[in-house]
Amino acid sequence: MGKIIQDLWILSESGIVLFSRVFNEDVNEQLFGGFITALNNFAQTMRYGELSNFSLKKTNFFIYKQDDLLFITNSPKKVNEKRTMKALKKISDRFFDLYADILSNWDGETDYFDNFKSEIEDNLMDPVKDFWSDF
Repeated sequence: MGKIIQDLWILSESGIVLFSRVFNEDVNEQLFGGFITALNNFAQTMRYGELSNFSLKKTNFFIYKQDDLLFITNSPKKVNEKRTMKALKKISDRFFDLYADILSNWDGETDYFDNFKSEIEDNLMDPVKDFWSDF
């Protein structure tokens, strides 16, 4: 499977960001986590169900929930939704494989998950490399 995921956030249901890999660091990750959680809670309160995706002009965001965690990614509009969700599920499965013991007694510390990036590198896009590959 090619690299189709640009950015990745893993959130608790309360909005705490356990892990993120983001190229545009202008947005505070905890602010983003709180925003997504509020949006998801709003959708549930309005009885629309949980948020599964949303679109911006050039980017689609996808949300996959497993247990009490939200796995959120964005990818360019040209990337197929099924492929993106398949990659996101694969990432969430890997996360739970690696951190099940920590998550069962999680104390709120996020440093435990810092090395997760190396585990999922095959799924992550590098927009800088993609830009230069066009030349």
